Amino acid sequence: MARAILIANSKGGCGKTTIATNLAAAFAQGGLNTALADVDRQKSSLSWLKRRPADLPEIAGLDWTKTFKAPPKKVQRLVIDAPAALGLARFRELLKMAEVIILPILPSAFDQAATQRFLKKVDDLKPIRSHKKPVILVGNRVRARTRSAQELDTFIETLEHPVGTIIADRALYTDGAYSGVSVFDKGDRRSLDAQADWSPLITFVETN
Repeated sequence: MARAILIANSKGGCGKTTIATNLAAAFAQGGLNTALADVDRQKSSLSWLKRRPADLPEIAGLDWTKTFKAPPKKVQRLVIDAPAALGLARFRELLKMAEVIILPILPSAFDQAATQRFLKKVDDLKPIRSHKKPVILVGNRVRARTRSAQELDTFIETLEHPVGTIIADRALYTDGAYSGVSVFDKGDRRSLDAQADWSPLITFVETN
């Protein structure tokens, strides 16, 4: 049975697809049979998969924009890319399928306010309230030693969920969106530095 990881936040533009695609690629590069389910009508994750070079480890694409279909039995890791403006009812449906929830947060006052509103709703759901299904916070597109990074750190400390990692703002992610290539598909110095940001998150996901 596939271990499912849900990438969710009601705020659009917080980097859910970037995290979903790179996390799926990390699993695939690690030798795990991986699927990426796209719930967003824009189908950005599925578009990324179409651009993915054929010589890279395969990631199966699942179109969940209308209905949620079970992944093939051989799939070991399922990454679910949730849409923006995610309502509570839809979130409940996706939550049933996931073992872990990753919640990306940008270093922005608007994103932090939206995240706070989203968590206020989902924290009351029994699987999350009981810690049966952990919510992992991920600071995304963070520029070190800036006021926004400091404000994000302060904000995250007020939340009752663990921090999986802080992902630096790197051009690699923008470039990879065009090419279907993740930071885990290359071995150059910049990619290896980027991979280091992900190591704590992957460990957390695999052990919780």
